[in-house]
Amino acid sequence: MSDLDTARAALRERQGAGARHDAAAAPAGALAMARRGRAYLARIVNGLDDESLWAESAREGFSRRRVIAAAALEARAIAQVLEDATGRTGDRADTDAAALDLAETLPDRALRHLAAHAEVHLNVVWRDLTDAEWDLPVRLASGEVAARDTAHMHALTLWRAAIDLRAGGRLRDIPAALAQDLTHP
Repeated sequence: MSDLDTARAALRERQGAGARHDAAAAPAGALAMARRGRAYLARIVNGLDDESLWAESAREGFSRRRVIAAAALEARAIAQVLEDATGRTGDRADTDAAALDLAETLPDRALRHLAAHAEVHLNVVWRDLTDAEWDLPVRLASGEVAARDTAHMHALTLWRAAIDLRAGGRLRDIPAALAQDLTHP
């Protein structure tokens, strides 16, 4: 049993019956990298003052605000396609280029809230997927992937965004499981 498996088992024991958890077939490693990436990115974003959000990022043509908004809208898009694939549809919000243009101009507090809310929503959707649903095909703007691949894909987005902000993110902080994918796009 890996350290991650041991920690998950201990958490389930502490939380007791009724708590909701990732399915056994969920890609635990990829989910851990995405969740760590979100925490890492959030720490960097929360360390920026509002004026600093307008600075240029390492991504050509992208302000820091646009990098943050793009990661948030990817989380929202993934959550929505997963909900559609499982029949758990609800309200939908745009995640296209126009939505990105708008999100980049949100008030500072609203941009930070969008990023946090989109990640919480995605994590709830991931947590609610059953073993079988992790293998469902989903269609994203980039093409069709299995639901399980969304965790790795979004982890890459979050870690890349943290580095692209040029605000303290370090290549050496990227988990080894993702480092090669990030340095060789």
